Amino acid sequence: MAEEGGVAAVDRALSLLACFRGDDYSLTLTEMAKRTGLYKSTALRLSESLVKANYLYRLSDGSYQIGVAAFQLGAIYQRQFKTSEYVPPVLRDIVAELNESASYYVYVDGQRLCLHRVEADNQIIRDAVREGDVRPLEGGATGTIMMAFRGDAGKEMDAVRKQNWAASFGGAHEEMAAVAVPVFAVQQALAGSVSVSGPRYRFEQKGAESMVPALTRAAIRLTNLLGGDASVFAKP
Repeated sequence: MAEEGGVAAVDRALSLLACFRGDDYSLTLTEMAKRTGLYKSTALRLSESLVKANYLYRLSDGSYQIGVAAFQLGAIYQRQFKTSEYVPPVLRDIVAELNESASYYVYVDGQRLCLHRVEADNQIIRDAVREGDVRPLEGGATGTIMMAFRGDAGKEMDAVRKQNWAASFGGAHEEMAAVAVPVFAVQQALAGSVSVSGPRYRFEQKGAESMVPALTRAAIRLTNLLGGDASVFAKP
């Protein structure tokens, strides 16, 4: 029972840290208890332990902020995070589900760079994309995502931002097609774009929108890993 109690106490303490939102300056004990569903006395006891460990900081008015220890852990996480360890497994899951080659692109100096690529090896005809390829933003689904979520104006960009995905048919190449979704990092900065690409005829047969759910699940996984807010992918 002691072990179970210990685990429960850790879960409750973590819930206090997790209840802070990006736009919070500080939270009172009452607000923390309300958000977590904890008794106020329990929240007080746990918050005092978190203050001692520097995971929370108590202001002079009695309210709480996230402490420096949480920042230090975040900095360690950022240093340790390598896309080469996290992104390819997500791409492999996309390939297994959609049977199309998947890529992860990032924005570099006004262009898009294919950082990671997993081929659908059982497809004889597929898009000729390699890791390290650099392409212009215009004409491709991933480029459209980057233009939209980096703030480009226009009705097309507004539509992409609203639906959180983009498709291109004959964009980079007249016989090829692609579907892409955004991936977000801390403070909702655009981290990159996950996409599938292949022959236009096959994408027209399947329908671009049918591929969006699998890509969205992948984007949610990566957004959560990168510290972004994946709730933006929830349907209105």
